[in-house]
Amino acid sequence: MQNQEHLLQEIEGIDDYWGPTFRAIYDQDDDSRKFIDTLDNRIKQYDKEIERMCNFYYQGFIDSIRELQQVENQASKLKKQVIQLNSNVQTIVAEVTNAGEELVKARQVENNIQLAINSLSLCLPALSSYSKLQKQMADKRYYPALKTLEQLEQLYLPQVSHYKFFRQMIEKIPKLRENIKESSMSDLNCFLETIRKFSSKVGEAAMKHSVEQQNFDFGLTKLKKKKDSPEDNSDDEDSLSAQDLIDFSPVYRCLHICTVLSSRDTFDAYYRQQRREQALLTLHPPNNMHESIASYCYYLQCIVGFFVVEDHVLNTGNGLLTRPYLEDLWKMASDKVVSIMRTNTAYCTDANLLLRIKDLIMVFCLTLRSYGYPVKNYMELLHEIQEHYNEILMQKWVQVFRDILYRETFCHLEVDNQDQYDNVVRTFPYQDDQLESSTFPRKFPFSSMVPSVYDQVKQFIFACLKFSNDLNFSEGEVDEMVQKSTKLLLSRTFSGCLSSAFHQPRLGLLQVIQIIVDTGYLEKSSKSIQQFVSEATGSTGGTVGDDAGITLGVARNDAEHHMYDKMKLKLNEFLDLEDYDWMLVEPTGQASSFVTDLINFLRVVFNALRNLTEEVSVHVCQVAFEHISKSILNLLLSDDIKQLSMGALNQLNLDVIQCELFAASEPVGKTDEPDFSQHFAPLRQLLDLLLSWDWSTYFHDYGQETSKYSHVKPTTAIIVLEKLKEADKKSVFSVLKKSERDKKKLLETVLKQLKQLAITVQQ
Repeated sequence: MQNQEHLLQEIEGIDDYWGPTFRAIYDQDDDSRKFIDTLDNRIKQYDKEIERMCNFYYQGFIDSIRELQQVENQASKLKKQVIQLNSNVQTIVAEVTNAGEELVKARQVENNIQLAINSLSLCLPALSSYSKLQKQMADKRYYPALKTLEQLEQLYLPQVSHYKFFRQMIEKIPKLRENIKESSMSDLNCFLETIRKFSSKVGEAAMKHSVEQQNFDFGLTKLKKKKDSPEDNSDDEDSLSAQDLIDFSPVYRCLHICTVLSSRDTFDAYYRQQRREQALLTLHPPNNMHESIASYCYYLQCIVGFFVVEDHVLNTGNGLLTRPYLEDLWKMASDKVVSIMRTNTAYCTDANLLLRIKDLIMVFCLTLRSYGYPVKNYMELLHEIQEHYNEILMQKWVQVFRDILYRETFCHLEVDNQDQYDNVVRTFPYQDDQLESSTFPRKFPFSSMVPSVYDQVKQFIFACLKFSNDLNFSEGEVDEMVQKSTKLLLSRTFSGCLSSAFHQPRLGLLQVIQIIVDTGYLEKSSKSIQQFVSEATGSTGGTVGDDAGITLGVARNDAEHHMYDKMKLKLNEFLDLEDYDWMLVEPTGQASSFVTDLINFLRVVFNALRNLTEEVSVHVCQVAFEHISKSILNLLLSDDIKQLSMGALNQLNLDVIQCELFAASEPVGKTDEPDFSQHFAPLRQLLDLLLSWDWSTYFHDYGQETSKYSHVKPTTAIIVLEKLKEADKKSVFSVLKKSERDKKKLLETVLKQLKQLAITVQQ
């Protein structure tokens, strides 16, 4: 019981933490119910005490409530009055507050206006300057913009350094400078592109002015304007100088800007690099430049225009270019141009085009020399082009000579009237009083080839001299060039064509002889060629005449050798017509028909030889008779002839006698040759030996210089005797006649002795 009371006291005494108390209650299994009952009793006790106290204080509570109700009515009235008063005060205060706020705002606006006026007055110069800067940049007036930027940075911006836009402007200033620099460089690039396109026009104007100043007329249609054409508005351009065609202000502006921006070295290097690259592009030739003068003209005008512009920049660019730099650039370009021109002109095969190229190079050199550029290597180039030009002329004259020789019939040139005669002697230096006094038609000893070739040689010399015009070559240089070219023309070109003409199947022996005659007359005209060259070049001396004579002499010798070959071939044609009956019993008593035809042919040929020198005529006779003699002898010794009769030998003897008589009849007139019949000596001695059967004399005198049969070799005699012996075998009656048997024995004896002699000679 005490324990439960103790627990109740703990519950009543503790307000917040009852855990241990409840645990203690539940730990007592038997007393928990009792505790609950005790707790209920305690609650009932407190309820009774509360009820007693409430009953005691109830009347006072009622009175207090009544008083509170009265106070409530009064408080309500007071509240209404306070609310009304508050409303009135709020209205009045709101009006005062609004007025005060408006006053504050007005004062603030007034102060702000004053501050704004002061600030704007301070910022206006900077802002105006900045606006001006923007406008100048928009108008691409970069140099004034750079000045404005410098003024803005140094004068106006320090006054507004406490404003936010000050920092923005300060940050933009480097960018603005860079923009100005980039924009000016962009203008410079546009300028570089422009002068790249207009270089040809600048070069054309410069070259035209140079030609006009020197009063030269090179006939370059590309440099001439058709001023009488209503559609041609080039008069104004003609009156402008080369520099007036280009606006150089972008270069100067960019130069000043980079100088102010302390980037002068960078700008100089950039400009030079860009121009060097443009120079390399300009030096690249157009495609197929070698085909037309317009391509050469455009190419050289671009180069002239490039270096005229550079010269102008050198003189006005305040050190942008230096003379050593420009000289180095010109040397590089000049070497390249010379190489390109040398290569392209080497492809050219038109002599007239080379002449125009020469004139163009001369104007090119004249123009650049006037600007102080050295052009010595171009003079060397012209010498090379001149050599190529002469080679082209020679190739052209190859066809000219071929046409002349192809059309030529190589017959005596015949004229029917005085005009034709005068035309020939005016073309070719020939004079013959006897011919001039003869009646028409007159025949020259040479063919029409001679005046034609002589005239073409003169035309060639004129063509060679065309290239030397205006080149300022000395008379000696011009003379040397002409002499060299003329010598090559005759020694290589004409001689080659003439040699080809020799081998034409259409040419007969008489025509070859006429060629030799014609060549001789051309050889005699070599002094006239020398005189013509001297008059044309103004130089004295020279060896072209002697060289021409030597060259034509070589050609004539070649023709003579060819004539000998032709002669032998023609003789072979007649000899091939022989139709001997080698078993003939008795001769016909007259020469064979082929021998008669052969002699008639030789008469015609030898008559034509009278126009040649005696030496050549004699040599032709010697060659002809010697060839006939050897051919007949070879025919007699041929293996195809197995048998030979004495009648055939007698007939052959008659033919040889006819040939000997003709050879002894002075067929080409009186000469130093004693007797042409001696060329038949080997054949004659053999026939005489066989017909006279004089073997004792042969054997007795063999080996002696005075021997009657010195030209008869034992082997030759053996061959003929064997054939005679073989013919005797075919005769049935030869064994019946004693004389025939004796003759046969004698033949065998002679053969035996000849064979022994042949063996002895071989040992």
